[in-house]
Amino acid sequence: MKTNFQSLQTIAGISLISALLAACSLAPSYEQPPLPVAAHWQKTDAADVQPDALQAASIAWTDFFQDAQLKSVIAAALDNNRDLRVATLNIERARAMYNIQSADRLPNLALNGNGARQGLPADVNPTGRAGVNSSYFAGVGLAAFEIDLFGRVRNLSEAALQRYFATEQAQRSAQISLIAEVANTYEALVADRRLLQLTENTLASRADSYDRQKQLYAEGASSEYDLRQAESLFEAAKAARAQQTRRKTLDENALTVLVGQPLAADIGTANAVSAGQVLPDLPAGLPSDLLTARPDILQQEAVLRSQNANIGAARAAFFPRISLTGNFGSASSQLSGLFDSGSRSWSFLPQISIPIFEGGRNIANLNVAETDKRIAVAQYEKTVQVAFREVADALAGRATLADEARAVKAQEAAESARYGFARSRYEAGYSSYLEYLDAQRSLFAIQQQSIQVQLAELQNRITLYKVLGGGWKTAKQ
Repeated sequence: MKTNFQSLQTIAGISLISALLAACSLAPSYEQPPLPVAAHWQKTDAADVQPDALQAASIAWTDFFQDAQLKSVIAAALDNNRDLRVATLNIERARAMYNIQSADRLPNLALNGNGARQGLPADVNPTGRAGVNSSYFAGVGLAAFEIDLFGRVRNLSEAALQRYFATEQAQRSAQISLIAEVANTYEALVADRRLLQLTENTLASRADSYDRQKQLYAEGASSEYDLRQAESLFEAAKAARAQQTRRKTLDENALTVLVGQPLAADIGTANAVSAGQVLPDLPAGLPSDLLTARPDILQQEAVLRSQNANIGAARAAFFPRISLTGNFGSASSQLSGLFDSGSRSWSFLPQISIPIFEGGRNIANLNVAETDKRIAVAQYEKTVQVAFREVADALAGRATLADEARAVKAQEAAESARYGFARSRYEAGYSSYLEYLDAQRSLFAIQQQSIQVQLAELQNRITLYKVLGGGWKTAKQ
């Protein structure tokens, strides 16, 4: 026990010396690249940049979405979506890779035991007599532990850690995208059902008109022109019904894949309400807020930090490397005397490697590391610029879609009243059938447009929530 304790003390001392020597790092000091976008959004209201407002990244998706059916669909997608599952497993893999790399910073200790027996003739035996030589050893071994004088191992460990952080942010980004895609597809399905119901109602109305025109034509009270007009509108409604049925089925299929399991039969049957009632409005904040709110930007910054650490490891390759190998234990020519007094045995094998000629390998590796960092900087800047544009586009949509929805709603009310007057005038014989059909056609078109604009406004709010970094938190986090 005393021998093992002393060996552990020796190894601990070596580890401490190594840690002190490893204070030197050849990695360049990390500097965050400047923001390659404007400091403010164009045409932004004062309410959008108030510093004390609750930002999108702080709002849990369970609080942002109000539709209970939609929240259950999102929860199912988070549990079953295969792409998100792969992203989550990538985190576990990156964590394991980091643990492997960081293990190189600690001594690799092992309990060793071996024995050997060898029969030798007299002419090669050191004793000058033929016989059997035996040797036995048991102890603690240290295998090729590198003293990290220039931070090579530490920088490799830091690079692996930043890759793990990047993978973690990639999973968050995948979750945000999944939630937004599920919500957008769900709202599209709700709109599809509303459009299909509208088309069914219009088809029934036009079928009645067509039957009436056939009867009037047979009685000689109407022209064939009016009959063909009614038939054309009836067939157009049938085509619209087939189109809406197809769109509904396609959105159901897309939502099924996103959720990762079969959908309930009543999915997407929520009552139609305004976008303001379904989703809260969000302040945009400043463009610089995106640097800490968007996981894709944080992911690219972690990649940049990883490449920065790789430069330190590549620079350290130009300097000497010292590694230690040793054993401390007990040795004996007899197995029974292995732990007797006086059997202590040790070996200490330091090794130093000084690069002299590598055929340009180290210089090339350093060039690769520095180029990788420049690539990472460009990718980081592009990610920031794309994020800036996505937010700017969503803000532009918010600035106009609400006004458009109000105008379309007012136009729908006007066309509805016009249709009522045209129908009354036609039935009273004060106007032509063509005037009545024109009012019917205009009303159907504006009703479709009203549903589509409401959908666009809802999806724009969902997109704004996504591009501002919201969606990776739940109410419990």
